[in-house]
Amino acid sequence: MSRRPAVLIIVENLPVPLDRRVWQEAQALRDHGWDVSVIGPKAHGFTAGHEVIDGIHVYRHALPFEATGRLGFLVEYAAALLGELALAVRVKLTRGFDVIQACNPPDDIFLVAGLFKGLCGTRFVFDHHDPVPEMFLAKFGTGGLLHRLTLWAERRTLRLADHVVTTSEALRRIAVERGGRDPRDVTLVRSGLDLARVPAVAPDPGLRHGRRHLLLYVGVMGAQDGVDILLRALRCMVVERGRGDVHLALAGAGPRFEAMRRLAGDLGVAEHCTFHGYVTGERFFRLLASADAGVCPDPPNAYNHAISMNKLMEYMAFRLPVVQFALDEGRAIAGPAGVCVQPADPTAFAGAVLDLLDDPERRRRMGEEGRARVERLFDWHRQVEAYLAVYDAVLAARLRHPGRPVPRAPG
Repeated sequence: MSRRPAVLIIVENLPVPLDRRVWQEAQALRDHGWDVSVIGPKAHGFTAGHEVIDGIHVYRHALPFEATGRLGFLVEYAAALLGELALAVRVKLTRGFDVIQACNPPDDIFLVAGLFKGLCGTRFVFDHHDPVPEMFLAKFGTGGLLHRLTLWAERRTLRLADHVVTTSEALRRIAVERGGRDPRDVTLVRSGLDLARVPAVAPDPGLRHGRRHLLLYVGVMGAQDGVDILLRALRCMVVERGRGDVHLALAGAGPRFEAMRRLAGDLGVAEHCTFHGYVTGERFFRLLASADAGVCPDPPNAYNHAISMNKLMEYMAFRLPVVQFALDEGRAIAGPAGVCVQPADPTAFAGAVLDLLDDPERRRRMGEEGRARVERLFDWHRQVEAYLAVYDAVLAARLRHPGRPVPRAPG
């Protein structure tokens, strides 16, 4: 090849650089000598149709709305797919690419990757973030035709990919058992913070709004994320148990953002919580540096048991002890840095939070254990070697045998 190898990353769930995992992957490939283009949605303040950020070309398509119902999701996904296809053609004609990486959800981007794979021999890497069939059940509670469609799309994606990258052991098992992939064709790359890129920031006492304790929630606000449970737990603390010394900061947004703000008012806790929306950069790190504990109210279900939640590793990186429900992957990540609450209800969650807030030595010990765990297991620089090995194998296969399958990467 007379030019640098080139990759096109397509992500629909969040724009870049807001999607931290995808942005870290793009930066890693750029630093490894790849020409990187990324396609994502216009959302959450990132509205430029095309811009170059730190040498990475970012292209964005419009979305008609952020869906909530079943029909709305079909319309949103169809609109996104058309935007992704149009931009992929544009990138192919102007910059070129040798590999497409699809980042789910949803699992329909294989249609774009399959087109270029069939016509141009483009390689396809699937970065498996979420089990979409389980997500569908968590959102809507029932199966039916659309659920079967998600299973079909997941299976087609897993089988079409030249290599699968997953964020958790549970997703690795799905790739093998449901997708029929050889375990050697699946590489686990967790979504850790790049600690070397995290700036030193001082806590901001103003974020506490005059209260002694600050809790922090980071993440999306959708039907499956348990923010309603968290707000009801806050009511248990503030109203029922008279703990006016607690404030809750919520960093994130999503389809239920406005509904959660209204719920806080209905529950009588609006003055004890601040909805910050999506925050990035120093503002985000300052929230983490200012909190006493991180909360993860995602309720137990097949979806939440399987996913690797970024917020857990973000909390732990800033020495925040974690309060969460008893989730398989969550327990595996947090270890001794987390309190696992059972049963999964607001009253039990509130009690676990208050017990932790009232024990500063326990909080300190759990925070130190969490930070050490992140440094040892989840720092992005420990994950990136396996990720880049996948691309080395993909590129080598394309150079040697453009029409043959990709050899297995280590990991």
